[in-house]
Amino acid sequence: MTINQSSNRYARQIQFHPVGEAGHLAITKSRVAILGCGALGTVAAEILTRAGVGTLQLIDRDIVEWTNLQRQSLFTEEDAIHGHSKAEAACNHLRKINSEIELNPIVSDITSENINAALDQADLVIDAADNFLLRFLLNDWSLKHIKPWVHGGCVGATGQIQLFTGSGGPCFRCLVPKPPPAAAVDTCDTAGVIGAATHTIASLQASEAIKWISGNREQVRDRLLSLDLWNNRIRELQLPKNLRASCVACGQQKLEYLEGGSAVRADTNTVLCGRDAVQIQTDSTTVDFQHLADRWQNIGRVQKTRFFVRLYPDDSHSLTMFRDGRVVVTGTDQVSEAKTLLHRFIGG
Repeated sequence: MTINQSSNRYARQIQFHPVGEAGHLAITKSRVAILGCGALGTVAAEILTRAGVGTLQLIDRDIVEWTNLQRQSLFTEEDAIHGHSKAEAACNHLRKINSEIELNPIVSDITSENINAALDQADLVIDAADNFLLRFLLNDWSLKHIKPWVHGGCVGATGQIQLFTGSGGPCFRCLVPKPPPAAAVDTCDTAGVIGAATHTIASLQASEAIKWISGNREQVRDRLLSLDLWNNRIRELQLPKNLRASCVACGQQKLEYLEGGSAVRADTNTVLCGRDAVQIQTDSTTVDFQHLADRWQNIGRVQKTRFFVRLYPDDSHSLTMFRDGRVVVTGTDQVSEAKTLLHRFIGG
């Protein structure tokens, strides 16, 4: 006879005095959203899944690729072979780890138009994004709704984390007032990254999240923590509260990224760094996957899931249409060529 060990699952966590029974109960009732299912997001998601967070919402627009497997936990070679959506693949693997919690995948590109709906139920958000514009948008959302989020970033062997409460003073824009020029910022595709660094940063993010949702908020780090694992350096930076006076977001309450003004919107046609791919946002709001798949049957190989439909028209390119109207064209980094392929095989 198989003995149900479910009651012992969280025994060691409950034994840790600062958490205890009350803290664990709070964890099981919490709702956490993870914005991005890459190197940081997958690690944080697994830790929080094993901790018993009541509801985890995993949000990512992307699909699994071979270059992800070196550092992005949860994903397998099969996920890369079939190009599974990251959010759904992560949730599928997490359900095998803990079947008691609720796991919700969202395959979408988060914008000012949909962030409120995507994060509406979240008590806390983990930042596992890969760009500053999305972090600025998340910061605005946090300030408007007074919701906490845990910033994290990692490139090469260095990274940083800090929890922002949403009450302002300081907020993320006190730290980074304006998005740096794209060419001035290293990415994992340009500078590389080691898995040990991303795992460390994500673990620290999950730790701060667990402190907050378990009711141990006085233990939350109040300084920015910066790590360089390769050169063995650890630094802390205290953001002065008086930065709020000059901050556009928490000081002046100008939530320009959330308001979606044309001056701060990202270009709807985006070259995806390091991927030889272009993302194009179409005007489609409802996509009939079956109709599109049927149209493509005599053109090339077609793959259809509940989140996307993909066409391989030749050996060099693919077009992936998502439900939110996004199309990712692989095999080129030229927007003009990507548009030509989109018009040929999708229209518009």
